Amino acid sequence: MMSLPAEDGSTETSPLAPGENYGSPSNMDGPATTKTSKADEAADGNRLAAPSAPEDDLPERETWIGKLDFILALVGFSVGLGNVWRFPYLCYKNGGGAFLIPYFIFLLGAGIPTFFLEIALGQFMSLGGLKAWNICPLFSGIGMASMVIVSFLNMYYVMVMGWALHYFFASFTSELPWATCGNWWNTPRCIASDEEIRKSENSTVNSTLLNVTMTTVAPNATNENGTRIAASLEYWNNRVLQISGGLDQPGSMQWELILCLLLAWIIVYFCIFKGVKSTGRVVYFTALFPYVVLFILLVRGVTLDGAGIGLEFYLKPNITRLGDPEVWMDAGTQVFFSYSIGLGSLIALGSYNKFNNNCHRDAIVFACVNTGTSLLSGIVIFSVLGHMALQQDVTVAEVAESGPGLVFIVYPKAVTLMPLSPLWAILFFFMVLLLGLDSEFCGVEGFVTSCQDMYPHLLRRGHNREIFIAVVCFVKFLIGLAFCTQGGMYVFQLFDNYSASGMTLLWVTFFQAICIGWFYGLGDRVGWNFGGTKFYWDIKSMLGFRPILWIKICWMVVTPIMTMGIFIFSLVKYQRPTYNKTYEYPPWGEALGWLMALASMVMIPVGFVYKILTTKGTFSERIHTLLTPIYTKRKGDNGEMGEDGNAIAMTDGSENRP
Repeated sequence: MMSLPAEDGSTETSPLAPGENYGSPSNMDGPATTKTSKADEAADGNRLAAPSAPEDDLPERETWIGKLDFILALVGFSVGLGNVWRFPYLCYKNGGGAFLIPYFIFLLGAGIPTFFLEIALGQFMSLGGLKAWNICPLFSGIGMASMVIVSFLNMYYVMVMGWALHYFFASFTSELPWATCGNWWNTPRCIASDEEIRKSENSTVNSTLLNVTMTTVAPNATNENGTRIAASLEYWNNRVLQISGGLDQPGSMQWELILCLLLAWIIVYFCIFKGVKSTGRVVYFTALFPYVVLFILLVRGVTLDGAGIGLEFYLKPNITRLGDPEVWMDAGTQVFFSYSIGLGSLIALGSYNKFNNNCHRDAIVFACVNTGTSLLSGIVIFSVLGHMALQQDVTVAEVAESGPGLVFIVYPKAVTLMPLSPLWAILFFFMVLLLGLDSEFCGVEGFVTSCQDMYPHLLRRGHNREIFIAVVCFVKFLIGLAFCTQGGMYVFQLFDNYSASGMTLLWVTFFQAICIGWFYGLGDRVGWNFGGTKFYWDIKSMLGFRPILWIKICWMVVTPIMTMGIFIFSLVKYQRPTYNKTYEYPPWGEALGWLMALASMVMIPVGFVYKILTTKGTFSERIHTLLTPIYTKRKGDNGEMGEDGNAIAMTDGSENRP
């Protein structure tokens, strides 16, 4: 904070700290300065003291090399399988084109403002998702909650890459293994060709689909009505998963899945072990190549017979669906899922930007790319599903599916209907692999960055970072072995429903908006220069201009209302978890899921209590201290530390924190 001598011996403190030192103060049209006492100056001296000598010996914190590195990393991390396997289905399910109305309302009122908040916070503080909340120490539990969520996400999301690798390798054949019956994993009820489907005596409206979605019974269960089962479904259940009868039946390990999971973690490790300089190079391929495949599939999909049928189901508006509150909940949760909000990784990626990077422009570009990818994916998916429905003489509603059911059952079945089906299968699963890969390694990078900021003297020296990442990947691989058992799919769905669910993300996002919108800078506020207003001026110190006023209004009012509203509604509509709509999780399984959800959610209130109890002084002094920002000391473009560097001359304060 910039302290100026006054005539009465006190000091004047600029309310725009730390941003007021960027450029000339005369160019800033922020609030006026005010006087502070010598006691406040002494407190500031402790808070902003120069770091100890050993910190000067630390290697300089890395930054992105190319101008596109950051944007491509954002695209790679946030544009993933949710855009391909979740958005198209939700759009169809919730009124087609009419679903775009609540989607864009939540996007403009919560999604983009919160996304911009996270990357701007990381850039401003130059710290990862944990230490960045030194900006308001009372809310440091937000960082811990995000770390827990992203840790859970990294553990199970990589399993999707493992499944994709399995299908990718299995596609290198003249005849796809899920296109035929008569294999060791098939049952007498297996049916493969469309001609057989149409001739089958059990080929009714409900059974023609042959339970091709994820809502079928487990393969070892008795199917009393004798419904025939698609070969693609039997391959998924009986060959890939070899699924057991429930969560309490883990069964044996699947060595092929273990090897695929191990390979996935090895790929992730080599994408990030050298830091953002290597990550920035990798994302040029992992973020861009899926679009090449997507456009190839788009051209092929829209030229298939029946594509128009699928697109009509996808986009035909049904305005009456807007009266259903669940449509609005789906829209809100999809925005948070697809924009990867609340995980802390966006803050970590933003922390590698230079202080004056135009993150406002980056946020707009990313929003267009992310939403555009979702819409484009829907065209690709539903054009193929329309062809599939035409071939099987059923409605698109019966083949539309979301999640793993779309990627590993419906679409594999669809590619068998195309000429050169192995080629299309290879392209599709390679795209799925890349979509999962950059989301995974950017998530791991976010976790590692937070740990590195906690222990910079240890992890920023020598090869300690590479060793630490190897340990993290290996430990999470060992935990991931639970997904490689015959009961692994039940564990996977439990993680997916609770550990990184919409409920936990909404909880974290609500407190992020409240923290920045209302509590940031209250400890050293000057007039109304606190909360969203103060951060608004901080952003101007970075960018040289202020974003539109709507962004600040969202931080302070719109986003908290939207996130808490969806959160409460999700609790009201809560249902016990099931798998395949037939298997109901046992109470102990449901309890385990809630423990995973609460493991992150309780970090925020626990953080409040811990900070208040461990900070010195009276209660009011503690609150004052915990609402006073602890800024980051960073090196400027001129290579110097301090106020004459690239803006802010502060310390991260970890050594001086009471």
